[in-house]
Order: sequence, then C-alpha cells, then structure tokens
Amino acid sequence: MNVYDTRLDNKRALVTGGGSGIGAAIAATLRMAGADVRTCDTNPTSGADLICDVSDDNAVTAMFESLDADLGGLDICVNNVGVAGPTGPVEDMDPTDFDRCVEINVGGTFRVTRHAVPRFRAGGGGSIINISSTAGHFGYPLRSPYAASKWAVEGLTKTWAMELGRFNIRTNCIAPGTIAGPRMVGVMEREADSLGVPTDEVKAGYEDQTSMRTFIDASDIAAMAAFLCTDAARFLNGEIVSVDGNTETLRTGWPDDVRVESGIEF
Repeated sequence: MNVYDTRLDNKRALVTGGGSGIGAAIAATLRMAGADVRTCDTNPTSGADLICDVSDDNAVTAMFESLDADLGGLDICVNNVGVAGPTGPVEDMDPTDFDRCVEINVGGTFRVTRHAVPRFRAGGGGSIINISSTAGHFGYPLRSPYAASKWAVEGLTKTWAMELGRFNIRTNCIAPGTIAGPRMVGVMEREADSLGVPTDEVKAGYEDQTSMRTFIDASDIAAMAAFLCTDAARFLNGEIVSVDGNTETLRTGWPDDVRVESGIEF
C-alpha cells in the first residue's frame, strides 16, 4: 500500500446535503479522486441523487436501503447537512426554532452515522467526515442554537473516534470558517437586521475575525474532506481540522449598545 495514495478509486461515498454549497463541492472532489458518490438533499430541484430529510429516521432508513441496492455497501460518509438556525438574543429566540436547528444538525448527523456504521463494519472499515464550524469551539453571540449544535457535532466526532477506531472506522471533523456564497449572505443580512447595522459592516466584522482576513471557498473544505478519506490520512482519527484562515474570535464587529442590551460581558 502506498501510504501517500490520495486516490479514492472503488470507494463508495455518501454526502448529505450534497445538492449545493459545501456538499456539492465535496461530492465533486470525491468523484475527481475516483470515488463512486451519491448525494442526498431535501430540495428536489437541487440535482442530488436522493431526496432525504436526515432528521427523519424513516427517510434515512429508506435512503440506506436504496444505497444498498445501488452501491452494495459504503466506505465514506460525509455528514454535511446543516442549517444556520435563527439569529438573535437568547431571550427573543423561539424554542421551536432552536429545537429544529439542533434536530437537523445533531440529530441528522447521528441518524445517518447510525445507519452507515454497520455498512462500514461489514466492509472492514470506513471514514466518517462530520462538518462542524469554527462556532463549534468558540462562543457565537446571537447564534445560540447553531453554536450548540456544532459543539455537539465535535463531541460526537471525538466519541465516535474512540468507539469505532478498533473497527478501522475513522471519524474526523472539518470546522470551516466563513464560507463565501448565498447562504452566508443570508446569515449576514439577518444578523445585520438583528443588530440594526448595515450588512457591509457585518461582513467587515466577519473578515476581521480571522488572521488571514478572508472568507473561505467551498473547494477548500472539499479538498480537506477528500484528503481525510484517503490512505494518506489513515491514522488521522478524532481530529477537528479547522479550515478557516485561523479564526481569532467570533465577537468582532459587535456595537457596544447591543453588548450591553444583551447582558453579555466581554
């Protein structure tokens, strides 16, 4: 075996949330590396191979039955599905919106992995890639459910690495920084509305959060995901890999009046 092999020939992969954004970029990169990839998404117009709400266990069960018939097994599972959740002070947040964010981001990751692991064990091993965020290891004002869900995803990564490593199943996590694209534009617009400031001011704050003063491209996340699935990374397990230009803080750009009104001490 070439320990520097970065090809994924004959590997069978599932990428959740693969119809757009980071998921689509990961799926395309895995295919370029030789993997046989299937994607799922909730949007029927996204072009994903399968339609599945990963927070619904019946839907996940049906998806894996379809994958069994199609691929005959699984070697790679990328848990990319995630939602941004509501933006605002904790006292103004709707509990239903909080619960739904956690149900998708954490529950979906759990449900898909629960079904993937028996397939990995039957095939002698596999690779799980979870997608977290820099919000998974920093506090993130105005984004309570998102931060909570991403901290949980990182906790699952560490736990599954310990639980599954003896079966040659590796579990790693990528923590992206701010990804350029329509989804982030929507997040910044909602945050600007909550803070009562221009969107450009929020954008500048995000850029100032990292040492490299930049947003990240989805292709950067995809490249790391592909590497973590290869034999070159065969002893990487339980790692949280930040691809973010080195996030220094998620507090940048907060106006003083919001800090005081929100009761948050900095």
